[in-house]
Amino acid sequence: MRDWWREVCGLVLPVSCAGCGRPRTELCAVCGAALSGAPPRRVRPSPRPAGLPAVHAAAPYENAVRAVLLAHKERGALGLAGPLGRALAAAVRAGTGRMGAEGPLLLVPVPSARPATAARGHDPVRRIARAAADELRRSGRPAQVLPVLRQRRAVADQSGLGAYRRRLNLAGALEVATGGERLLVPGRVVLVDDLLTTGSTLAEAARAVTEVLGGGRGPAGGDVCTAAVVSASPSAFEINRN
Repeated sequence: MRDWWREVCGLVLPVSCAGCGRPRTELCAVCGAALSGAPPRRVRPSPRPAGLPAVHAAAPYENAVRAVLLAHKERGALGLAGPLGRALAAAVRAGTGRMGAEGPLLLVPVPSARPATAARGHDPVRRIARAAADELRRSGRPAQVLPVLRQRRAVADQSGLGAYRRRLNLAGALEVATGGERLLVPGRVVLVDDLLTTGSTLAEAARAVTEVLGGGRGPAGGDVCTAAVVSASPSAFEINRN
């Protein structure tokens, strides 16, 4: 019902660009270009947490991109899932190359805490992942979303925590739901999230997936999983450039 009400409000109330406030458009061309106008790049936080897989991001988390992600996540601008999903799909393609022979791309979203999902009225990462899978299928890449990760214990709010405390906060916090390992075997696992800051969340997600898939290397000798995000902290882009 809450999603339905937001959709109705979006049709009736005045619309402005989530990135810059320009009227009569949910995302203007300039802010859309900030999100998807450049090729995705591999990013690496510093310090790099142990177990973090290769991560590709579509854009730095700043200015219009930051505003668009926050509008979708915190203010329920659900129509932004489409452009955010296209940006995520581009990052997935950048990280997987021509790996279609290994089976479908299995997009595994990082789970949000239940209280956060309830407060927002939606799961933003899962919604973006679904939009990305739709975009990948339209371009000829078999893809599906598998929300098999679960939080097995409560974690503290990550905001305000540094890299070391985030790692401690998340250590052992995620698991693959019972039976989920069977769903992950036939394809290429790509962990997806909306944002990378310290990399602790994706490293913990990779640990949980690698654990149930036996560790080691994937079917073609590559890592068991890779990762893709819509956005990453600007420093992660700069570190990788150097």
